Amino acid sequence: MQALKKMPLLAIILMSMLTFSNVFGLPIAGAAVFVGAIGFFIHKAGEKQPFKGSGLEIGAIRSQLANTSIWLWMALPLIMDAVSITLSKLVLPEYLEHVLARTGQFVSLDKIVLLVFQLAFLALGEEIAWRAFFQKQLNKALPIVPTVIITAVLFSIGHFSQGDAVIVLYDVLFICINSVLYSIVFHKANNAWMSAISHFAANLFSIIVLVFI
Repeated sequence: MQALKKMPLLAIILMSMLTFSNVFGLPIAGAAVFVGAIGFFIHKAGEKQPFKGSGLEIGAIRSQLANTSIWLWMALPLIMDAVSITLSKLVLPEYLEHVLARTGQFVSLDKIVLLVFQLAFLALGEEIAWRAFFQKQLNKALPIVPTVIITAVLFSIGHFSQGDAVIVLYDVLFICINSVLYSIVFHKANNAWMSAISHFAANLFSIIVLVFI
């Protein structure tokens, strides 16, 4: 029982450590998603918590989408991706190749149907790990503003990919901004399905623009 109580803290410490592995040339930052997702379900089972209010309530999607006040927050990551791509085409075209190279490590860019499923799966996994677990557990100890900032910074560092310093900084900056927006969506809805929908839509839009347009 005592081990179950300590598990969330140990899991978020391990997630934090794993996110920095890419910076040191060890491509294992993605393991933080597995740690967070497993941590979420272990914690849920240990607390005997129902899905209602757990941060992963599929039954609430319809009613939450009916609340139009959250639509803008959900759309903002897609808008920010459009801004980052447009700006990069004007001043930093190498950024587009950097993003495709980073993304191509995890998804099949040449198989559209498989790509859609992969993007949906990855978005939901990251939102369960980083929002429903990491952010929610950290928010028990810290106010929401520093919680969102810490979550966003670690999430963006976890997406770090070696390359030109300016391009990498540009990439990480926009990832961090979008992570803040996903965290706000989750905080408002307390539902990783909602932030995952926003995350998936933004990623799918970017891939379509970068690969097919």
